[in-house]
This record gives sequence, C-alpha cells and structure tokens, in this order.
Amino acid sequence: MAFTTICPASAVSEGGMGLFQAGKKSVLLVWPEGGELKAYRGRCPHADMPLSEAVFNGKTVTCPHHQWGFDGGSGKCVTHLVRNALHPYELRVEGEEIQVDVGPARPARAQA
Repeated sequence: MAFTTICPASAVSEGGMGLFQAGKKSVLLVWPEGGELKAYRGRCPHADMPLSEAVFNGKTVTCPHHQWGFDGGSGKCVTHLVRNALHPYELRVEGEEIQVDVGPARPARAQA
C-alpha cells in the first residue's frame, strides 16, 4: 500500500465534503453526519464525469451531471436501482494529515 497525503485533517469536517488530488487522481472526501470520514474516486461511476461540482447534504453525494445520488457512508447509489457505487479508497489519518491509497501508479508509457 502506498498512502499519499492529500490534505490537512482540518480540511473536511463532519457533514462536509472536499475534492483533492493524489497525483493525477482526484479523491472525494466525505464525512457523513454521525459517520466516519470516507474517501472515494472523484468521478461519478455512472458517466465517469468529475464530481468537482457535486453537492453533499451530510448524507448523500449528488452528481451534478445527471442528479444521481450516492450514500456518503457506503458509496452505493440511492436514487436508481443499479449496482453503480462510488469507488472507495483506503484512508487513514496520520497526525494532522489525511492520507489515501489510490492504488498502484501506472507505469510510464513506452515511447513509440
């Protein structure tokens, strides 16, 4: 596992959301009211659109492109009867930093 620091621990509070970068990957942090801080891929699984303009009401992340809603605690879609879910990333808080593991880095492309 390769954890990357993406922001200070104070960047997201309970009931809040933020979009951050881990290298070339975007990471959506959500902290559902009464729940735990979660990290997800920062793109909608329905249409692979960025969640940079998403709305979070403390429970549900709503994608601005087609209004699909996802449970902030589980990532599961709550507005449509589909299996689509936000892709979770492993998260940890180390001291004053939020760190995520976004998976292995892709190797550089070979020159043609």
